[in-house]
Amino acid sequence: MGVTLSEKAAVEVKKIVSEQNLPEETVLRIGVQGGGCSGFSYSLNFDTAVSERDRVIDVHGVKLAVDKKFDPYLDGTVVDFYDGLEKRGFVFNNPNVVKSCGCGSSFQV
Repeated sequence: MGVTLSEKAAVEVKKIVSEQNLPEETVLRIGVQGGGCSGFSYSLNFDTAVSERDRVIDVHGVKLAVDKKFDPYLDGTVVDFYDGLEKRGFVFNNPNVVKSCGCGSSFQV
C-alpha cells in the first residue's frame, strides 16, 4: 500500500513548490529517522534526486519518493494537512504506530 497524500496535503505541497519556484523534477521525500522521545520521527522534504532504492508514485499530481527500507514503518500512512486555530502543518496518520509522544512528532512501531 505504501504512503499516500490526502488531497488537502497535495494542494499545500503544490502551493509550496510553486511559491519556491522548485524545479519540475522535484519530489516530496518522506522518510523516518531515529530520534524523539518515542524512538522515531518523520522526515519530510523536497528532493530532485531519486534512486533505484526509492518507491516513486504520483498522488494527486505530486510525486512522492520513499526509500523502500522505510516500508515497514510507513506502509498505509496517509500524510494530511491540518489548518486549525491552534496549529497548522502536515500530519502523519500511520496505522503502524503503537506508541507516540504527547506532541505527536515521534513514534514507535
